[in-house]
Amino acid sequence: MNIDVLVAEIGSTTTIVNAFNLNPPLFLGRGIAETTVSSDVRFGLESAIEDLKHTLGSDTLNYQEFFASSSAAGGLRVAVIGLVYDMTVKAAKQAALNAGANLHFIHAGLLEDHHIQHLHTLNLNMIIVAGGTDYGDKHVALQNFDTILKQEFNLPIIYAGNVENQNIIKSHYPNHSQYPWVKIVENVYPRVDHLNILPLRKLIYETFEEHIIHAPGMTKIKTLVKGKIMPTPGAVMQSTMLLFEHLGPVLTLDVGGATTDVHSIVPTSEAFKRYAEGESLEKRTVEGDLGVYINRFEVAKLLSSSEFKSHFTATLEDLPYLPKTHEDKTLFELLTRTCVMKALDRHIGDLQRVYTTQGHKFIPEGRDCSLLETIILTGGPLIHQEDSHNHLKTYFHTRPSKLLPSHQVTILKDSHYLLAPLGVLSLQYPEVSLALLKMSLREVSTCIQD
Repeated sequence: MNIDVLVAEIGSTTTIVNAFNLNPPLFLGRGIAETTVSSDVRFGLESAIEDLKHTLGSDTLNYQEFFASSSAAGGLRVAVIGLVYDMTVKAAKQAALNAGANLHFIHAGLLEDHHIQHLHTLNLNMIIVAGGTDYGDKHVALQNFDTILKQEFNLPIIYAGNVENQNIIKSHYPNHSQYPWVKIVENVYPRVDHLNILPLRKLIYETFEEHIIHAPGMTKIKTLVKGKIMPTPGAVMQSTMLLFEHLGPVLTLDVGGATTDVHSIVPTSEAFKRYAEGESLEKRTVEGDLGVYINRFEVAKLLSSSEFKSHFTATLEDLPYLPKTHEDKTLFELLTRTCVMKALDRHIGDLQRVYTTQGHKFIPEGRDCSLLETIILTGGPLIHQEDSHNHLKTYFHTRPSKLLPSHQVTILKDSHYLLAPLGVLSLQYPEVSLALLKMSLREVSTCIQD
């Protein structure tokens, strides 16, 4: 069988291969296999392709182009170091999250010995050093950068701070054999209340593909791939960005077995603009403790004992990866609902009551989503639960202080589970990817804040 494009998603536990034709745009099917990280990821990829052949009913499979995203070998583990938490650290953190990183260390100010010792324990893939607006403070960022280099972490170090330090860094470390992975990018926070996220995000993608993927066999897979291998969460954000251009303000909710990710692209409303200076248009939050399988014990801790016992009697230890019995499904629904509620609580801002000399006022704090038009549900637990949109309805009805819309919001379900592969494909074929996304997105309901 001849097809145009294969897009592989090589995860920590599962490898998925999606097949597409480009003209006309068509999703043909997918193959799934266990990721073979400990031996050679090619074996898992080959098994997924065999499964795809079975799905398509073909003994042969010939493709023209191959693309991929990956979170194998633990994903993209990043440390972010800046000067002021609500300024340069915030900007670098958001760029890294939008690119699909998992943040394992965040620090503002000068690094001290105990910080360095902690960094050595984290098994990082990348360190980002920011700090200082252009022509502002330059000493902290430069000192932190120098401290990091002297530690010989042997991993990519990206400088994204005050422009004045760039020439100093270039003159001290020009293609130096001891520092082959030093990279410089535009200041992520060049002036107060201005976030310059895109250049850093692009460099993170490139650096991930060049240096990060150490799983056995990944080098051979890189030779098959057209373009860069993207971090899988970054690919979901890429699809969300594409949909923003056509649907307007959008939020993507991705519940998985290990984490729950929320991606939003929503401008701040006129009423709250003066409170949201420096807030980026795109925002991604990763809740590493909210997952329906790997982190099910952490999620269960968030439930009251009565709620926990009233919904099921099976123990968490016996829960399979995929629900089989009615009891399994009931438990998965409860865990999924909890992940949805807590992840949205952490992502979306609130109206806070503040007392002043003229009485109390309500001041917005955090992400303003009051202009949101569309919510997209993706990730296995949300896609496979028939009435998963009811979690959102409950959320909107029970969060009166949240910065949510007072108008109806459309809920779409990623029925073919294509946001990640089409995010990768969109870098090469944006129009085709958009057409395929529209085929996958199915309207399931609407919701509105009471």
